Amino acid sequence: MAKPRIVIAGAGFAGYQAARQLLRRSRGAAEVVLVNPTDYFLYLPLLPEVAGGTLNPWHACVPLQDTLPGVRLVLGEVDGLDPAARAVTYTGAEGERGTLGYERLVLAAGSVTKLLPIPGIADHAHGFRGIAEALYLHDHLISQIELADADDDPAQRAARMTFVVVGAGYTGTEVAAQGQLLTAAVAARHPRLRDTPPRWLLLDTADQVLPGMRPRMAEGAATVLRSRGITVGLGTSIREATAEGVRLTDGRFVPSRTLVWCVGVRPDPLVEQAGLPTRDGRVEVDTHLNVPGHPQIYACGDGAAVPDLYHPGTDTPMTAQHAVRQGRLVAHNIAASYGIGTRRPYRHRNLGFVVDLGARDAVADPLRVPMRGLLAKAVTRGYHLSALPANRLRTAADWLLSAASPRPGVQLGLVPGRLVPLETSNVAAGVR
Repeated sequence: MAKPRIVIAGAGFAGYQAARQLLRRSRGAAEVVLVNPTDYFLYLPLLPEVAGGTLNPWHACVPLQDTLPGVRLVLGEVDGLDPAARAVTYTGAEGERGTLGYERLVLAAGSVTKLLPIPGIADHAHGFRGIAEALYLHDHLISQIELADADDDPAQRAARMTFVVVGAGYTGTEVAAQGQLLTAAVAARHPRLRDTPPRWLLLDTADQVLPGMRPRMAEGAATVLRSRGITVGLGTSIREATAEGVRLTDGRFVPSRTLVWCVGVRPDPLVEQAGLPTRDGRVEVDTHLNVPGHPQIYACGDGAAVPDLYHPGTDTPMTAQHAVRQGRLVAHNIAASYGIGTRRPYRHRNLGFVVDLGARDAVADPLRVPMRGLLAKAVTRGYHLSALPANRLRTAADWLLSAASPRPGVQLGLVPGRLVPLETSNVAAGVR
């Protein structure tokens, strides 16, 4: 008798945890198939450190085959769903088309970069959602300093030494913090740039950095950024991006050759293509993560509108905390659908947040206890090491080495800018 097949679309935080827990619960009694465009789960919170040159990029990538033994990995992206036939269609790594039948389906496609209709953004900005973009940004920052050193025009020098990040959420704040430390270290090796230090701008229309974090903690992070010379522009964004710089919403023009887009995310396009009921652009599910009218289909993570039982009338936000726990609950409830245990509704209280600001700086509020400085740094790194499914020793070694040695000031040129455009269709690929 054939084993029941459980298909999981996406290996972000939710999909990875769902696959991991299903392996443990099924004990070989079910075929677990994971469809994902890469053979790794990307631990997104470490990407700013990859861009900042303190972490080996491979250490932010958790190999699926090594950590999910027994899962069948299909390299590709699910792009179609037929609930009546209980099948999904996908496009493989080399463009081939395929179909997979299922008894249970988990939609965990995650989120993509959110693009706003601002002139010039698609042509002159770069997002920050994957390894390629982090590697590109690392090389780009170093190249701008080297080009500035070779240029005798003060205006051109200043423009190349000016770096703009739009979006002061967790990703944007950490990108600006890590980027500033990298450019300061590299610029210090160029005596000709002594009078033109790197200039960083972090912009957001919100009234504080890290929107959603308690004001006291957010102000602590802003204080650290400002102490390093980063201009924090609150209530400000960009009106237009050009090859020469950006025009801000307050009318100012800032000459720059670097624009990093970290405004936010939206559900993966698979949500629109699936033809399932949606709410605010996310797949509608009940408290057990089931899609109404489709008992064989579950959804979790960024692409699922999961009711927040602690805040009636709202859905859980797009964060890694929710994605991880929803992935685990999906596995539990699927097992329950086969008679192993009983279904549970999704309940989760906010456990706090951690934000790594580079060097010895961090802010954190685990279990709502506010922390700053070295204590917050220890908590932040401890949290990431505990959350990483693999590469913990290697990551800890990278941190030790970065504390004892200077950041590398070499660009490898592995990822040209043309290979990491900001997608105009919002099709890019987690979360915090």
